[in-house]
Amino acid sequence: MGGFGRRVSRRAVLGSALAATWLATDFSSDSVHRNVVDGARDRAHTDVLFIGAHPDDESSNLSTFGQWREDLGLSTGVVTITRGEGGGNAVGLEEGPELGLIREAEERRATGFVGIENIYYLDKPDFWYTLSAPLTARIWGEQDTLARLVRLVRSTTPHTIVVMDPRPFNQHGGHQFSARLGIEAFRLAGDPSAFPAQIADEGLTPWHPSRLLAQNYGFESLLGPDAAEQRRTDPYTGLPVIGVWSGVRSREYNTSWAQVEREATRLYLTQGFAAQPAQVSSDPRQLGSDWFTVLAEDGRFIDAAVHREDGLKPLYAEFSDWADRAGLPWLANRVQPDYPPNPSTTIPAVPIAPVLNGIEGPGEYPGPELPLAVWRGGGGCAATAKVARHGDDLYVLVTVTDDRKGAELVVEDTKRHWRTDSVEIVVDPRGDSDDTSTTLKTGILPYIAGRVGPIAERDADNHQGLARETAPGMRVAAMVTDPYRGYAVEVKIPLGELPAPVDPAEFAMNILVYDSDTDDKTGRTRLAWSPFGSAQADPYVWGTATLADYRPLADSSTTDTPPVIPQTAARSASSAASLAQAGRIGVPIAGSPRPSSSRYSVSPNR
Repeated sequence: MGGFGRRVSRRAVLGSALAATWLATDFSSDSVHRNVVDGARDRAHTDVLFIGAHPDDESSNLSTFGQWREDLGLSTGVVTITRGEGGGNAVGLEEGPELGLIREAEERRATGFVGIENIYYLDKPDFWYTLSAPLTARIWGEQDTLARLVRLVRSTTPHTIVVMDPRPFNQHGGHQFSARLGIEAFRLAGDPSAFPAQIADEGLTPWHPSRLLAQNYGFESLLGPDAAEQRRTDPYTGLPVIGVWSGVRSREYNTSWAQVEREATRLYLTQGFAAQPAQVSSDPRQLGSDWFTVLAEDGRFIDAAVHREDGLKPLYAEFSDWADRAGLPWLANRVQPDYPPNPSTTIPAVPIAPVLNGIEGPGEYPGPELPLAVWRGGGGCAATAKVARHGDDLYVLVTVTDDRKGAELVVEDTKRHWRTDSVEIVVDPRGDSDDTSTTLKTGILPYIAGRVGPIAERDADNHQGLARETAPGMRVAAMVTDPYRGYAVEVKIPLGELPAPVDPAEFAMNILVYDSDTDDKTGRTRLAWSPFGSAQADPYVWGTATLADYRPLADSSTTDTPPVIPQTAARSASSAASLAQAGRIGVPIAGSPRPSSSRYSVSPNR
């Protein structure tokens, strides 16, 4: 496997991945072969089933799925739980269900590059970027989503299931929860007592997949054809890790699978993937592998040592409890990272309200200057912030030095402030939030198309939308230099419009700056007062900010406000492609029940 253009053997294609490892079985094993033979009786059968949350979650593994098809004859199907309606749109103004159907079309075109024919959407709503699997479970409906997944596993009879990483730190809650559901579906699909109506009423039979893999991005720095040949172990769980090298040459495309994947991923236009370079490196030493943790072999979870942690924060404790219930307690090994100390400041009270003009006037901000450090990316941007309070209003002034102006968004596109130059302020009024649904998150664009800026919006928080509608007392001002050398944003946030009463001693916040330096609506650099992990979405990271001398009004009407979360999803019934697929293979749309007399029932694996 050392030569870039050399044709590889059947065993080498899986990168030392599955076949040449120390695993008990491989794709040529009798047990896998038996599953393939039995399942092939059904038009819906797939050898591999990937389970993701959004219509691009499989994009980083397309080179692997393509290799498995071309060299081993293994088909792959995809389950996508949502259509990504809550995500961004780099090429238009469509949102909600309309955006979801666009993203479905992108996913079908991209996966078609590697021979994936069937994608199953579960029609669950995609809301906004959250780090919380429990919040995602509440919105999707845990048992209903799990039942649909189990039904699809029984319908498609895969021998291998591939899930995302279920661990909670620094990744989308939808990714985490889709992985949890995939793990549970792997276990339950073969249990006749699980969702028995699928068997009694729908004609399905229990199905026992053989292998369970989870995406692992902890080995991305290992490049070249030899990296995937080594035996590796996940440093957190102790489970085996396998790699599939992307530099293997495709006979069909006459180029590396890494290049095929790049051409495919550039078709996810709404997600800004078209901004990726069109060509990957021609040097095999610069091409990486796809990595997977092996969670189960021969239908059984692989055991590993359990290392308990004390003092887990609520989100991590919840994951640990789930891992125990699921029968994989080692997944929670070292699950909570070593958070750095939270920065802290005291927000002084000022007798006269600052003038909102983007300029610091005398005595307006007597407190300390807060430095904003590079959080992601780097170069071309620097920023500081100052904070003050007058009465029941919080004032924030952010000053940004920048070397290039980003794209000018229109008012209808302000939700995607992180795609260009902008400021984000996040506030946890009591400092006890586990996710952003109980916080205020406002994004401010210092300029927009038509020179009518600035403008503020709220996203991924307690109530989303333009600030003039969701926080009518909020006021923003900006000063943009001409010629452009940066900008300043000044914001007034009424404390009475926060989603919960303020605790002056536990008040938490973070201040972030997004820097683009491009015209294609893709961010480059991010700064934050407290830069760690997903600094915009993880309240555990945010700094503490004591409100000096503040006494909330005794007659304040501020109470805890339930979050407003979009729950409108694109429907498979509105998708011609999904309807055509259902007619072709006999699996109803959205993981819905089959008719009782279905003629497409599968044979049990022996």
